[in-house]
Amino acid sequence: MSLVTDHILSWITFLPLAGALVILLVMNRHAVLAFWTAMVVALADLALSLVLWFGYDPAPGTDQFTERVAWFLDGRVQYHLACDGISLVLVMLTTVLGPLIILSTRRALADRVPLFLSMYLMLQTAMIGTFLARDMLLFYVFWELMIIPMYFIIGIWGGKRRIYAAVKFFIFTMAGSVFMLVAILYCWFKAGSMDLATWLQLELTYSEQIWLFAAFALAFAIKVPIWPLHTWLPDAHVEAPTAGSVVLAGVLLKMGTYGLLRFAIPLFPEATVAAAPVMAILAVIGIIFGALVAWVQTDVKKLVAYSSVSHLGFVVLGLFSLTAQGAAGGVFQMLAHGLSTGGLFLLVGIIYERRHTREMAEFGGLAHGMPAFATIFMITTLASVGLPGLCGFVGEFMILLGTFGSTTLPHARLMTVLATTGVVLGAIYMLWMYQKVFLGALKVEKNRGLPDLSLREWVVLVPLVVFMFWLGVGPGLVLDKIEPSLQRVLAPLALEQYETPHETPQVEHHTLHIPDNVPADGHAEVVR
Repeated sequence: MSLVTDHILSWITFLPLAGALVILLVMNRHAVLAFWTAMVVALADLALSLVLWFGYDPAPGTDQFTERVAWFLDGRVQYHLACDGISLVLVMLTTVLGPLIILSTRRALADRVPLFLSMYLMLQTAMIGTFLARDMLLFYVFWELMIIPMYFIIGIWGGKRRIYAAVKFFIFTMAGSVFMLVAILYCWFKAGSMDLATWLQLELTYSEQIWLFAAFALAFAIKVPIWPLHTWLPDAHVEAPTAGSVVLAGVLLKMGTYGLLRFAIPLFPEATVAAAPVMAILAVIGIIFGALVAWVQTDVKKLVAYSSVSHLGFVVLGLFSLTAQGAAGGVFQMLAHGLSTGGLFLLVGIIYERRHTREMAEFGGLAHGMPAFATIFMITTLASVGLPGLCGFVGEFMILLGTFGSTTLPHARLMTVLATTGVVLGAIYMLWMYQKVFLGALKVEKNRGLPDLSLREWVVLVPLVVFMFWLGVGPGLVLDKIEPSLQRVLAPLALEQYETPHETPQVEHHTLHIPDNVPADGHAEVVR
């Protein structure tokens, strides 16, 4: 057990890669065996992450379970993994979605299943490694490794325009990564090390910070994606297979917001303060733009794809509100978006398997024949639009509250009002979509007799619904883990505390002065 517990981060990171290699080299002609091998690996990874969850002490907010081994260049480049509360919740999101994504492929894929499963497990290693790496070169290796399996997942198992979508995804991601690599090399020559802690001690001029922040932020903004760098995302979502869309929305996009929070903001605090108004404006534009474009879609999957642009705009707004409350809401929203939007893509995939269309005009009245499916879809829709009691509400509320109280952002209250219109628009287009697909009369003959949820689909969807309610009514489950780590990560910005301190009331003190010559009647003059 000590071999596992002493190196638990390495096990969590590389167990999926080991499973991928076994499937690729040994089981590439045995789809059923490959499926069960991938399930066992994903469940084992989830079990290890639960050990991490219950073993992590959130109070100090420091990196824990640290693994550090000299890699090369006399130890100035290291194999350095560590976990704090922010990394912990994102690793948990990745490992929770893993078995559900693999199970969702059981009937959806018929071609080259072992290859797909190996690609997904490689992708899981890259995502977890990105969240845990504390050496900048190691981080960059995991960041780039992620591109390869996702490129093949879209390009091999995607729709008619899969090659176009895969190449576009690759070009956009690589373009941003090149600028980040230049910035990493510059900081390497300044610090003489790739260690993140050493970089946090660098004394950089304002001009250096601006250029380095721009390079890092561009790479992360493309991955989020922030408007107007979002154009690759709808194509990737629409053309990707269901499992690819789920992992893209559920985890992959969070690598961009995580990168902003972990690296760009604390490493370059002066540049962050200077760039915050621009980033916040782009986030608000993305919120409204994504919502309006989603509203006019006729393809359900494309509607959900554009909703991601809008929802992740809230995350960016929370981070660049430069308030601790907004940043905490941003991290919570990463988790909530992964559950709700990942669930929506799974649900869209289920109906696509039955009808082989995603056009809303081809549906209507589905709730009559598929009541269980319609109920789960409604719960997930309400979680996405931020209904109180479900996971989407908490993050958006904290983000708006933090932005409204920001003393750094110019016109912060106006930005809050504009961002709130995205919440209203989100409710409009999501409920409009639900009405078109599920309510009314059953007009299309092909929709009669469609089977409701199978046992496998119940197993995939119920855990997501449970977490949507659980985080909605008990957000402390996550906030207690992340808040101390957030205070530590954002310390260079000197943000206000999570609890707004109450002003100490100014008490007016009065002094009684009794003169020496007190009158005989015993009365004295009171002097303030």
